[in-house]
Amino acid sequence: MSSHSPEVAEHRYRQHHFVTAGQQLDTSKTGMWLFLATEILMFGGLFVGYGLMQGVYPEAWVAGHHHLDRVLGAVNTVFLLCSSFSMVMAVHYASTDQKSKTVLNLGITLAFAFAFLVIKYIEYSHKFHEGLLPGRYFRLAEVGGPPQQAMFFGFYFMMTGIHGFHVLIGIILIAWLMVRANRGDFSSAYFTPVDLIGLYWHLVDLIWIYLFPLLYLIS
Repeated sequence: MSSHSPEVAEHRYRQHHFVTAGQQLDTSKTGMWLFLATEILMFGGLFVGYGLMQGVYPEAWVAGHHHLDRVLGAVNTVFLLCSSFSMVMAVHYASTDQKSKTVLNLGITLAFAFAFLVIKYIEYSHKFHEGLLPGRYFRLAEVGGPPQQAMFFGFYFMMTGIHGFHVLIGIILIAWLMVRANRGDFSSAYFTPVDLIGLYWHLVDLIWIYLFPLLYLIS
């Protein structure tokens, strides 16, 4: 029997406490969905706090919105949407024994993720230069407007910073997938890591879909 046959691949990667590879995949996906639920709860708390403070200090929130670059935010949105599509294709090609296309689409996803962080670095650099910082570091004398803008930027840096950290984790995981895909670890018999990290990456994209209008568009 070939070492690359589905039967050998299933035996190699299936843990002893699972009866079939399909059972292992379903269990793994259930665990990932539970983990993603905790991520949603964490960001949900930030969204609720943001909304409550916006209701208390609407003028400060409107003033803070005007300091954000909607064009850069929109570009980053496009980057993440495109990266989600390439991630979907990577999962598809991994599950259909197309190694080169799997690696290619993982590489495309990785490139979009890096581009997202580069844009975010540009945005952060501008905020630091202009004094648009959270809390007592907000340079009100230079910026002007309601002093509660400091609270707005506190939420901005907290939410986009945590999201950016998740993007960075995604970059590390996708790079790991590329290494494994390139050496032929994934096939129609076993592509669980690609599928699970794909779910994680879609959540990262989904959270930004909420952050973009909440921070950049709603005033």
